[in-house]
Parts: sequence; C-alpha cells; structure tokens
Amino acid sequence: MEQSYTKIFAHGMETPLRVWKGHFATTHSHTNYFLDLTALKARAKEAHEIADALQSKYLYGMVIDTIVCGEGTEVIGAYLAEDLTKSGFLNMNAHKTIYIVRPEYDSNAQVIFRDNVRQMVAGKHVLILEGNISTGKAAKGLIEAILYYKGAISAVSAVFSPIDSIDQYPVFSVFSKQDVPDYIYADPHECPMCRASQRLDGLINTFGISIL
Repeated sequence: MEQSYTKIFAHGMETPLRVWKGHFATTHSHTNYFLDLTALKARAKEAHEIADALQSKYLYGMVIDTIVCGEGTEVIGAYLAEDLTKSGFLNMNAHKTIYIVRPEYDSNAQVIFRDNVRQMVAGKHVLILEGNISTGKAAKGLIEAILYYKGAISAVSAVFSPIDSIDQYPVFSVFSKQDVPDYIYADPHECPMCRASQRLDGLINTFGISIL
C-alpha cells in the first residue's frame, strides 16, 4: 500500500493530491479511492498553495466574515483568510478581519456552535471549507447548522469534490472529478465493488486510513 499511491496535479498547481485506488469504506459510502489530504492540510507550503488556488475561484465583491473549517482544514482556512483580506474581499466584522471557526459535533453528530462562538456565525457571511465533499452529507449538515444559527452562506469549498453544487450552493474545489475521472462512491448496499466480491482495502475518515 505504501508504494501504490499516484500523484494528481491540478492545472497550475505544484502541490499534488496523493491518491490510492482500491476499495474503501467511509461513514456514509464506499469509494474506489483514498484521497490523502494529510500534507495538504498539515504542511504550511502545501496548505498555502491550496488556499491561493481557492481564493482565485471566488468572485470579487463576495462578502466573507467567517470561515467554518471542517475536516481539519484550519491551516488552509487561516491562509485563505489572509489571502482574502489582502485581496480586498469585503467583511462586515468590526475588526476588519475574518474569523476561523472549527465546528463541534455532539453525540448525535449534530453541529453545534457554543455561546462564545455563536457571535462568529450569527449575522455573518460564512464560507464553508471542507477537505473532501463526496456525498455532500457532511457539508449539508454544516449548511443547516449555519442557517439555524442565523448565518448566511457565502460559498462552499473543498480541497476535492466530484460534485459542483449542494442544494442551491455552488461548490468551489481545487481538485475535481476532472482530475480523478474514474472516482466513484456508492451506498454500501449498492457498491459495485462489493457486488464483484472485491474485498475492502481500508476504512477511511477525516483523520486518514486504517488498512484492513
């Protein structure tokens, strides 16, 4: 497994996305790729390049007060906030800067923002940042929570996403299905790899992979 990864490069990017092809189970689905976002989320150089690539996709005139960073994307979010501020993107915050917020999940996997954090969401224009948006289920949970806490959605973003919209919101991503054209995900009960009796290679979540 250690030698089986492939490097995928998006147009104009020096930083690659490392992918492993196989049969993997996530919380919500089965997929034929493990997308290793570890370096992109944890190393400063790579995270900054991802932030630069995302910033170039947003429309000038878009208002962004807060970035809600799911799936451990806080480093990318911090660089993105810096890039957006330098590029003159508008925000309504009194301190003329952008909040970086990590969502909290309760025992039922519902998103909550505690009293000391709500002020960073309520009445704010919020950019959602995720690592990988495949089914859109996690991102929908963030959208619903932000709207519940009286925030407004400015955009939804991800390092990788095979889908280009969630409900009425467009998804901006650095890597897309154009970069991994044979990427699939399926309900575990309808997985073509399971039907072909292909054994699982690993279990994956936002923290990484556990090889079986």
